[in-house]
Amino acid sequence: MNEIHSRALKSVFKGISFTRKQEITFTDLWHEKSFKQNEFLTEAGRIEKYFYVVLEGVQAVYLLNQKGGKVVLGFSYSGSPSGVFNSFINQKPADMFLEALKPSKLLAISKKDYVSLFETSHDFHKWAHGFFKTILFGRLSREVELLTLSAEERYMTFMRRCPEELKVIPQKYLASYLNMKPETFSRIRASVRY
Repeated sequence: MNEIHSRALKSVFKGISFTRKQEITFTDLWHEKSFKQNEFLTEAGRIEKYFYVVLEGVQAVYLLNQKGGKVVLGFSYSGSPSGVFNSFINQKPADMFLEALKPSKLLAISKKDYVSLFETSHDFHKWAHGFFKTILFGRLSREVELLTLSAEERYMTFMRRCPEELKVIPQKYLASYLNMKPETFSRIRASVRY
């Protein structure tokens, strides 16, 4: 494993203390996977095989509505975890897609190896608890925003907190994520400076 991989893992798994031997074992469980733009990492109906850490690129996780339109639930980008987490944890077919919106490189760990971390590190239990708690609370905050903020307020809130990588992804994905029509998103983007 190279230094870039090691730094990416340390950034995501902050707070986990490893001996040098444990750290080597931990990093050896991960391998790099590359995806082309618009390639699926995970498709609905398939079981998520990996927990990912993004090295580069942007991915969107989404469902299809009854008309076949994409309903974007979230994004992952450099330095963040990625995957269809409910399918990965439960090992049941995903009801979502995970798609590379830009060419992407990620580190991947299998379910078996992920579970082995719980057997070898108490700190990993604490990390996982904190990680999934953050996801849950983030999802609740997002639902409140969708229900209480105007389209313009949702746009401004998102643009203030999102990394630069997300500001350049296709407009239709951002519009879906912010629960607005692409033309509304376009109008707001043209009229608002953040």
